[in-house]
Amino acid sequence: MMTQTETAQGTPAVRRPEHPGYQDRKDAFARRLRRIEGQVKGIARMIDQDTYCIDVLTQVSAVNRALQAVALGLLDEHMSHCVVDAARSGGPEAEARLQEVHDAMARLLRT
Repeated sequence: MMTQTETAQGTPAVRRPEHPGYQDRKDAFARRLRRIEGQVKGIARMIDQDTYCIDVLTQVSAVNRALQAVALGLLDEHMSHCVVDAARSGGPEAEARLQEVHDAMARLLRT
């Protein structure tokens, strides 16, 4: 079953599937995010312990790369499931899914 959502402006947005495209990899994503959470807590400890700046920055960079890997994995799952399914159906749903991917990539690429 699909559900209707609204954008922040209150206008109807693309219908979302009942189950996310990453459903089959949900446990792997959750494990990865828990590992990242541990890394962030480690960075906080480094700050508390007055660790050398460059060492802290190295860990921050590692967390950023790990989060980017999660984001790319989620994007891949979205494209492999949600976008492909919408493309098969065609029409405004397909166009909306492609716009979603474009917007998501634009957010991920902002620095």
